Amino acid sequence: MTNIDVIGSQFTSNKPYLLRALYEWILDNDATPYLLVDATQSDVQVPRQHVKDGQIVLNAAPGAVQGWFVDNAAISFSARFSGKAQTIYIPMKSLLAIYAQENGLGMAFPEEPDDAFEEQQELQKEILETTDDARKSEENIKANTKKKSSHLKVIK
Repeated sequence: MTNIDVIGSQFTSNKPYLLRALYEWILDNDATPYLLVDATQSDVQVPRQHVKDGQIVLNAAPGAVQGWFVDNAAISFSARFSGKAQTIYIPMKSLLAIYAQENGLGMAFPEEPDDAFEEQQELQKEILETTDDARKSEENIKANTKKKSSHLKVIK
């Protein structure tokens, strides 16, 4: 496998894996998992009356939610707000952090890569291919260049 193969292969986001691990860790430590969500994204489903500055903090403790479901694309569950059950849907891209309410321990997530990331990967691939082609050309030139002997002769 070449460097190009490694860079060209795109890994999936590690956010859902880290979320699941941190969620369990917070619960194992008898704490309350809170989710910080970017509510400005179009496909986020949260109670808009509780959104402040484009964000919402949600209590994700098992006793506060029903139907907790996490896959690599999103988090979904049902919760009560002002006594009314609502379905919550959070695309992974919208999840900003998970932390314990009691002490703030947890993790903030970096912004998810967008289409610009894919464009950057393509550019890096092209650069590596060009560099690799240049290196091969240089090796071919060296291999094909015969070492010329000197035209001078030593006379004794």
